[in-house]
Amino acid sequence: MVLLRPLVLLLALVVSDLNCLPWFVDISESQGPGAILQSFPLNCSSNVPTLELLRVQPPTTFFNPPSLTRSQGIYEGKITLSSSARLDALTVNHYELQLKYTCGSQVTEGRLSVNVQRDPNRDQCAGRFASPAGEIIQVRETVMPGTPLYTLLLPGQGAQVFQLQILVTFGQGRSCHGMLTVKVLPAPSSQVSFLQQAQNITIPENLVPGSKVAQVHARGFDVRYEIVSPVPCRLFSIGRVDGVVRTTAPLELVQAPDAAVTRLRVKAFERLRPWDSTELDFRVDVQSVNRWPPRCLPALLVTQIPETTPVGTVLNTFTCTDPDSPGSTLDYQLLFHSPASASSLCLRDRVLEVNNTLDCDAPGACFQHTASILVLDSGQPLMTTEVPVLVMVTPVNEFSPTCVSRTFRVREDARPHTLLGSVVGTDMDYPHDSIEYSISGGSAPFAVDRLSGEVRLLGPLDYELQKSYRLTVLLTDHSQDQDPTCHRSGSCTITIEVEDVNDHAPECEPPFQELTIYTHLGRSLEVTTMSCRVPQEPQRLAFSYRIVGGNGQSRFSLQGAVLVHNDLTLGAPWPEQPHTYELLIRVADAGPSSPHLSTTATVTVHLVPWRASTGATSTHRTTVPSRMTPLLVTDTEVFWQPEPWFVVVLTATSALLLLGLGWLLSRLLRGLTQVLQASSEPPQALLLNSIQGTKGSIEGFVEAPRMETPQAPSSVTSLQHFDGRAQDSRTGRDYLFNTHTGARRWL
Repeated sequence: MVLLRPLVLLLALVVSDLNCLPWFVDISESQGPGAILQSFPLNCSSNVPTLELLRVQPPTTFFNPPSLTRSQGIYEGKITLSSSARLDALTVNHYELQLKYTCGSQVTEGRLSVNVQRDPNRDQCAGRFASPAGEIIQVRETVMPGTPLYTLLLPGQGAQVFQLQILVTFGQGRSCHGMLTVKVLPAPSSQVSFLQQAQNITIPENLVPGSKVAQVHARGFDVRYEIVSPVPCRLFSIGRVDGVVRTTAPLELVQAPDAAVTRLRVKAFERLRPWDSTELDFRVDVQSVNRWPPRCLPALLVTQIPETTPVGTVLNTFTCTDPDSPGSTLDYQLLFHSPASASSLCLRDRVLEVNNTLDCDAPGACFQHTASILVLDSGQPLMTTEVPVLVMVTPVNEFSPTCVSRTFRVREDARPHTLLGSVVGTDMDYPHDSIEYSISGGSAPFAVDRLSGEVRLLGPLDYELQKSYRLTVLLTDHSQDQDPTCHRSGSCTITIEVEDVNDHAPECEPPFQELTIYTHLGRSLEVTTMSCRVPQEPQRLAFSYRIVGGNGQSRFSLQGAVLVHNDLTLGAPWPEQPHTYELLIRVADAGPSSPHLSTTATVTVHLVPWRASTGATSTHRTTVPSRMTPLLVTDTEVFWQPEPWFVVVLTATSALLLLGLGWLLSRLLRGLTQVLQASSEPPQALLLNSIQGTKGSIEGFVEAPRMETPQAPSSVTSLQHFDGRAQDSRTGRDYLFNTHTGARRWL
């Protein structure tokens, strides 16, 4: 008779973990070949399923491979006994069948436990004698009478009589037969007893089916052993001959808590005298084994948080269980790996939190925190699980860049691309130099380098047009946030002051003057006042004046811009004849700017000595007529400060040279005047008329003081007039010339 438990549907086979939910089937030892152990429906509509028998524990050939039949779209699987099946509960009372079910790409394995139960109504002879094929023995023809030919094992235990009809055939057609009566007589008791007393055995729960638990020994003749309590015994079996107690099923305490304690009663009896027996009780304790480390969710934590995450923010809560002891208390520990002593994270029970302010604004401060959560159970041996943790701190652009307002100075004659200075921006976010610079608006001739902040000149400057510039420099940070589009900006003002450079020479009006004065013995006379300015720079009013040529006998001096004739010079002879002086006056700016530019104005002074018999006349100044184009000589004075001794030597040498040149020039002029008086009297008269006609016709000049004096000598008409100035192309020397007569005077 087959005792079957409720069948499990295919859904349980496919979805459930059958290793954790085994099947149990009870079968009687009287079942023979072809008996069905288990049948169950299989639902696999999209594919053709397969059901395989992978292995049997303990190994045996008593079970056929599973079969599959289809009926109305439902597959039915069956497991049957093979033709060699000979079940004996006293020998093996538990088998484990490992099954494999395949439906398409889904594969599931499960276990089927078969418990073999004793059949009390089964009495049969032992050995092949009781099999359908019977027993065959062979003996030699020389066997001696009375020799035992076969020993029959009887299942009964009372006195019995057996009659045997024996046919003996020998030779050709010769035989004899007879009857043999066998009386079974009870043998004297041999007192079967166990060698050991009751005992307690402790085994771990991780023993596989078939593992040895204990071994009992009994005194007697041809002793056999069997478990008489509990019946059926699902967890243990005993070797019929050797008395070895073995496990027949998994002892998982989580799945089978009743397996913790089992009380076994073992019976020992003689094989030929089963009634001669004794029993032994012992206890089997199954001890829990810590085989599995804790299982945690999540098994790996990788997270990313910004550096502004507040302290106390929960990063994750870990959920861990112990498969060996569900519900047991677990211990959690936080281990840091990099950096080794980081305090930015903390673990409170099962909760991972931010413990300290995260900061990425220092070199090397923003990094990845690598740690692990060590989970320990309370079993023996101690089992642990390590959950890797990777926390990546991302930078946040928290601060705007700043810079300090500065003032730069630049000469107005600076060339393009001249470096004026640098704008230095700072940013509290790391990296601190990730700043780009730009100038906001305006059309100022300046530019700032985008990366370095250097301010350079782009175009020409003019101090007279604009003396200073105010520029707004924008600072924009970058690469300081996880979001590449997140930027912050700041600004500061820089002032660029243009330094004045003397780039325009002064101009005198008029650049060439011709004056006639009458002198009195022992008196000084103001000749003219120089009127000079810089048209491009009207603010320049400071000039220096110096006579650089034509001042023979030092009769003229300058008092500021006023040209004065001095007739008080000691040792200078009183001029008895009219004399002409060509004075070259250098006018230079006297401001702080450099270089000092200068121009040279020419003042021609006709000096006429006063006499008592001279008729009344007036002095006048003559300027170049408008049709004349004067030659302006402009030079740049390079500042040089020689040694004092060199100045003294140079001054003395220059004085001697000038005296010699003055004397030579006066001799040449006198000779030339006499020649011209003899050969060109009419042109001289015309020249005087021209000079007198232009008197008072030129605007912008100050009239010299009129003086009532005696009539000038007639020799004045013999003065030569030079109304132009030029430079010889061959020698490079300057000279004066008369546009009417063509006469020249070398300077």
